[in-house]
Amino acid sequence: MARLTIIGLGPGAAALLAPMARQAMESAHVVAGYGTYLDLLEPELLAGKEIIESGMMREMQRVQAAIDATRAGKDTVLVSSGDPGVYGMAGLAWELAEECGALADIELSVVPGIPALCAAAALLGAPLMHDFASVSLSDLLTPWEVIERRVELAAQADFVLAIYNPRSKRRDWQLPRALELIRRHRGPRTPVGHVRNGYRQDQLVDVIALDGMDGAYIERVDMLSLLIVGNNATRFVSAPGGRRMLTPRGYMDKYVKKC
Repeated sequence: MARLTIIGLGPGAAALLAPMARQAMESAHVVAGYGTYLDLLEPELLAGKEIIESGMMREMQRVQAAIDATRAGKDTVLVSSGDPGVYGMAGLAWELAEECGALADIELSVVPGIPALCAAAALLGAPLMHDFASVSLSDLLTPWEVIERRVELAAQADFVLAIYNPRSKRRDWQLPRALELIRRHRGPRTPVGHVRNGYRQDQLVDVIALDGMDGAYIERVDMLSLLIVGNNATRFVSAPGGRRMLTPRGYMDKYVKKC
């Protein structure tokens, strides 16, 4: 029985690719993925492989082709960014494999990767130390009314909020609207972290106040960005490498300080 392995690249840096994902790549006969993600892989991992490459909005065809290759007896890797189970390809692969009756014919598994929100959090300091929620502002597959309600309820519940897919050329009004909802439940000096191309070339790491997220700043945000909005306890930390953000877990309040 051939294997279909869905791997997560993590942020894209070779050093952050999980060893299990690397092993799956090395043993695969076929590699399927979005072209931009395949470009992040070391060339030697693709050498001698059959490549199934497709562009944005072709996820169904790409996953189906990966399933078909596996059913034909070829060990196949389906490449996803970040973690394949967090806004990635794992769910679609399981859905399609179930729908077309492939689960009896192939061995399907998922190899985790570092999710984008964890990579961004590491660069920003320690913003996710307490309860948090993540939301994608892309309304391609989810109605905006549902997204808007989730943003407001997460902000109202005082979750730290990780925002995926915050803005694109065609989706330029959703982020201002989401920030409007968040401001109902956050002070103007709430820290907001902005990471673009984390652990890749042209990396940007910025920590600003919520009231600094004006129209001019929002223009700097795109689909390569991830935003983390703090809760009401999140604060700024001055560090040699620049300002960072910290959401206290509560240790300093509970235990005696030693320094």
